[in-house]
Order: sequence, then C-alpha cells, then structure tokens
Amino acid sequence: MGESYEAAGVDIAAGEEAVQSIKQQVRSTFRPEVIGDIGGFGGLFDFSRHGYKKPLLVSSTDGVGTKAFVAAAAGRFNTIGIDLVAMCVDDLVCQGAEPLFMLDYISVRKLHSQRMEQLVEGVVDGCRQAGCALIGGEMAEHPLPTQVVEGLAKAAAADSRLALHHPQDEFELVGFAVGVVERSKLVGGQKVQPGNTLIGLPSPGLRCNGYSLARKLYFEVAERGLDDPAWEGSNHSVADELLLPSVIYSPAVCDVLAKVEARAIAHITGGGLVGNLARVLSDKTDAIVDESCWEVPEVFAELQRIGDVPDVQMAKVFNLGLGMVMVVSEKDATKAIDSLRASGHRATVVGHISKGTGKIKFLNRGITR
Repeated sequence: MGESYEAAGVDIAAGEEAVQSIKQQVRSTFRPEVIGDIGGFGGLFDFSRHGYKKPLLVSSTDGVGTKAFVAAAAGRFNTIGIDLVAMCVDDLVCQGAEPLFMLDYISVRKLHSQRMEQLVEGVVDGCRQAGCALIGGEMAEHPLPTQVVEGLAKAAAADSRLALHHPQDEFELVGFAVGVVERSKLVGGQKVQPGNTLIGLPSPGLRCNGYSLARKLYFEVAERGLDDPAWEGSNHSVADELLLPSVIYSPAVCDVLAKVEARAIAHITGGGLVGNLARVLSDKTDAIVDESCWEVPEVFAELQRIGDVPDVQMAKVFNLGLGMVMVVSEKDATKAIDSLRASGHRATVVGHISKGTGKIKFLNRGITR
C-alpha cells in the first residue's frame, strides 16, 4: 500500500467533522450585513447599508501568545477564544472604530473535533460580546514527527516542569478583525493636551500579556502546579487565575464615543501600562498615573513577591489592573465614566495629562519611564 495523508499524521475526516460541528456556532455571530454562509473561499460583508460619509476601515491582527500553553496544559479550551477577540477588537476601538467582522486561524498538532469546537466556542462567545461577525476562518493540523513527540516525552519525564503540557495538545490561535470609523471621528493622540483626564477600565487579570514571565514565576521560581492555590489563602487555582478571560471593552467604549470626544485611547497589552500609554502621548505631554485610584488585583502582587520583580519591570510587562485607558477632556470625564459604568465597567479617574516630554509617571510607585 502507498503512503497517505493520514499516515503522515493529518486526519482529514476529523477536520471535516470539526467544520460541521462549529457551523451553527459561527452562524450565531452573523450580523445583517453578512452574505452567504461559512465554507466558501472568503467571507462576504455588505458595507453599503452603513451611512458613513467618509468611512475608514481599520484592521488589526493578534494572537493569544503563550497563554495558549496554559490552556493546553490545563486542558481548558473553551475560553481562550474570548481572549483572541479581545486582543483584536479592542485595538480597533482605540482609533474609534466599531468592530464589524473577524476571521480566525487555528493550528493544532493533533486535531480533535471536540477540542476544536471548544476553541471556536470561545471565539464565538467573544464575537457575540463584541457585536462583530465571525465570517470565516481556517483550521490546520500540523503534526509533530513521532521521534519529536517521543523525545519531548523523555525530556518531560526527566524534568517535571516540562510535563505541564503534552506536545500534541499545543495549538496556535490568531485572528484578524476589521472595523469602521467616520474619518471626522478618528481617534488618535494628536488632541491630547495638558489638563486632560485619564479614565481607567479595570482588568481583573493579566488578559493575554506577560505570560512568559508569569509562567516562569509560577511554575519555575515558585514551583507551583496548575491546581495549586493562586496565592496563599486563595480560593481558586493558578490555572483559574491564568486562564481568566480578557474583558472585551469595545462595545462600552463605542457607547462612550457616541456621547463624548475621546482625545486618545490606549489598549493595555504587550508592553504593559507604561508602553501602551506612551503610544498616545506627544513629546510635549506626560501622563501622571495615580495607582491609589484603582484596585490592583492580587495576582500582580503575588507575581512581584515570587520573583522580587522591580516596580519598573512590573509596569513595563503587566497591565496592573487596567485593561484600557481613555483620555478625555476634564469636562467630559463624568459623562464618560457614567456611560462606562452603565455598561458594567467600574471605570474611574486614574490620573491626568501634564506638560512634559512623553513620559509616564506613577505617583505611588515613584516610577518615571
């Protein structure tokens, strides 16, 4: 008998079963503008029904990073898709854009129909929260050679820290989103001025960022397992904490933008609070951040304790409890906060803009970057 695709490690039947199992989930995200069904060579979206005068399409692509390793190790695949949607659509809204549609790409070592259904379930859940349609995607099976799997298994047997996941459970999850904004309402950093107010939207956990350091601290430095308490006295596990889904802010922020003008919006992702807030500053303004204005989740204090991580490093890597920061005029701050709270976010003033040289200054931690 000749060789086959199946013998090479790719299960075509499992792939077809996975596609059939997710169709109804994906259809549940469709907006009225979606044309056709999934399964074509491209997703169709009718833009003519939008009454924009000078529309700008805004696009964003991202992934879930090494948070995927934690999901694979814990065997929990049904929420990480929410993180993917959050990473993409919350970038769009930083320019004032309403998310319209999204596509995803899932690569796995070994295709299991149920696991694939769980991954897509998370993406679908995220798209529903964001109000955008999942109009297409791709799933691919990239098997590891047998000798590689055997070698990794031997290494894991020799070092328990490597046994946190099985190589065949690994996956890659990335996405691409498109939104639209009227040109006259495009949000940037050009309008940021001294006296503007910083409004923070809380994040209960790490979102998708800083996981390489968080994993090292929990699993290598502290030598904890996924089922161990996240910190002393905690009633939930390390896995529970690290797999907490990202909050999706875009619908609430879009509601605010219908009421007030945002001078700038920063999505706090890779680069932490420092790196992302700096992206909306000019070389003539500083952001003065007062950490006493919001509750910093315990996980950040625990990570800092485990590794004796300097304050500057914490602010450069993690969101420290703020997933998004909006810059508005002082007169609009109350209206913006009321709108965000009506949408379920415990938004609060976290600082202000002053004259400066493009730096971020933390009042409580004494950090200047």
